[in-house]
Amino acid sequence: MNYQTLTEVMRRLALEAGDKIMEIYEADDFEIKTKSDESPVTAADEAADALISDGLRKAFPDVALVTEEQSDSHGEEASTFLIVDPLDGTKEFINRRGDFTVNIALVENGVPTRGVVYAPAKGRMFFTDSVGKTVEEKGPFDKDSLGETVPLHVSTPNNESLMVVASKSHRDQATDDYIGKYGVKDMTSAGSSLKFCLVATGEADLYPRLGRTMEWDTAAGHAVLAGAGGRVVRFDDHSALRYGKPGFANPFFIAYAPGVTLKDG
Repeated sequence: MNYQTLTEVMRRLALEAGDKIMEIYEADDFEIKTKSDESPVTAADEAADALISDGLRKAFPDVALVTEEQSDSHGEEASTFLIVDPLDGTKEFINRRGDFTVNIALVENGVPTRGVVYAPAKGRMFFTDSVGKTVEEKGPFDKDSLGETVPLHVSTPNNESLMVVASKSHRDQATDDYIGKYGVKDMTSAGSSLKFCLVATGEADLYPRLGRTMEWDTAAGHAVLAGAGGRVVRFDDHSALRYGKPGFANPFFIAYAPGVTLKDG
């Protein structure tokens, strides 16, 4: 895999998909469908998926591809695969809250090693560079040339005074009970994979997720956080969260800056 080419292609496709998404987001109305699992899907999900899938297949025809919107994906059979959530945070999109992202990642041997997370409504772009280190690019964004980038690194947490980020649309009592085990200075909420990025930037120290997610929801954010020195582990035994699992379903997990002393559930 040529990581420099991968970085350039993922970044460009994320920006192009973001343009498609924002065209629909800014329209007076858009159709909302319901998938077989009862989750919503919009024309923006489908348009972004088609654009990214086509671009990745042209650039990397020999690499397996998994996307949320294509049920015939079979990346769990490959040790290396690309995985895409073309519009993470569809509920945020529908409710016009802006906390939605385009997510593209590379998984190698069960580990997300490269990724891009783009939040077009917020103008924030996070990605791993050719050597796997995470940067945030400052807009305005040019699809053909890289702008100013800032290297990212997780915080050095104070375990008596942690900043915690939690889901905006999927917060529940179990999550609050777990967060209550920590010394918390403040809490914030965010949608989509932005929660991983807030830990990567040092804006948060800890992100626990006690709810259903799929690998395409987390892979890009996981790669971005790892490239900034962070970790993502299973909630149950604190072992590393792995990818390429049958069916692509994730267990509960915790994303955090390594200085956080994790609590048992």
